[in-house]
Amino acid sequence: MSAPRSRWVALWRALRAVLHVLRGLWIIRREFDRLTNSQRALVVREWSRQMLRIMGVRLVVSGTPPVRGPLLLVANHISWLDILVMDAAHPARFVSKADVKHWPVLGTLITGAGTLYIERESRRDAMRVVHQMAAALLGDDTLAVFPEGTTGDGGELLPFHANLIQAAIATEAPVLPVALQYLDGDSGSRSAAPLFLGDTTLVQSIWTTLRAPDLHAMVTYGEPQEAAGRDRRAWAGDLRQAVGALLEPRSTPGS
Repeated sequence: MSAPRSRWVALWRALRAVLHVLRGLWIIRREFDRLTNSQRALVVREWSRQMLRIMGVRLVVSGTPPVRGPLLLVANHISWLDILVMDAAHPARFVSKADVKHWPVLGTLITGAGTLYIERESRRDAMRVVHQMAAALLGDDTLAVFPEGTTGDGGELLPFHANLIQAAIATEAPVLPVALQYLDGDSGSRSAAPLFLGDTTLVQSIWTTLRAPDLHAMVTYGEPQEAAGRDRRAWAGDLRQAVGALLEPRSTPGS
């Protein structure tokens, strides 16, 4: 595995990233209201891809990205970087835990992109969000959720919570399994740089990501599924298996 980049390289990346975040805030406050949904999606995708380039993260997409909604994406959850990576592959409206809204600066960006927030400890709030998701799906939106409910280490999947899957059942919308991985480009092994676990702070995780020398963000799309009579718990279990099947060990191109 390659040695971490120097602090000076990371600081230079951080400065450029801050400037790019400020540009994103300006776009949200001055331009978003005048754009159509398709134009917003294009802006989000290009802004996200540029941010990955600034941070030195290479995006690698496998499978067939979605074309249009209504569609619910379900993905494993590893890092704060997941939303950025998925938006760079194909923008979606995310359902995220409520405390993300209060992240400094980043929370404003994530909110501006149309994120729906949920108090995960509240069953009543889950039902509120399911109704919001159903309305968005009926409006042909593409939504994305992390049904594990928290971040993992990129290895074994945590159980999938089923509550939010109900929105797809209620609207008869398809669900697309998505697998996320972060690999070291030199060795092809899993990278711990972007992990956001335990006592690791957001700043610490961002810093280790900025110092990563050759970080590959892998987005693998599976095949869309219909409910086909399954209830939300059965479907959540099948979707977990589908995401797990996409997380087989793989090497980055050219490694």
